[in-house]
Amino acid sequence: DVQLVESGGGSVQAGGSLRLSCAASGYSYTMYRMGWFRQAPGKEREWVANLVMRDSTENYADSVKGRFTISRDNAKNTLYLQMNSLKPEDTGMYSCAAARSGGVYNYWGQGTQVTVS
Repeated sequence: DVQLVESGGGSVQAGGSLRLSCAASGYSYTMYRMGWFRQAPGKEREWVANLVMRDSTENYADSVKGRFTISRDNAKNTLYLQMNSLKPEDTGMYSCAAARSGGVYNYWGQGTQVTVS
């Protein structure tokens, strides 16, 4: 099984930066894709970014393109989300997820809260 634990959330002023981490354990090295999602209060969860593990292809939602960067450290088995130029609308619970194939995400972390004021 795969376990995902996020960290790095917090409160920041608009224009600031945060780096989220997602520590993976279990059979995470077999995953096809890992991604970040967020959910604001009263809204549905939305996809933020993903990384195809095989070739490191990065994909971003239009709302974060140019401001957020997804990356990984294989030695630490950790996925990151560098968030710059944060806006109040970036506020939400950020969760990482892992997919065994190109379909649905199979594993989810508990999330880390990001608040931008």
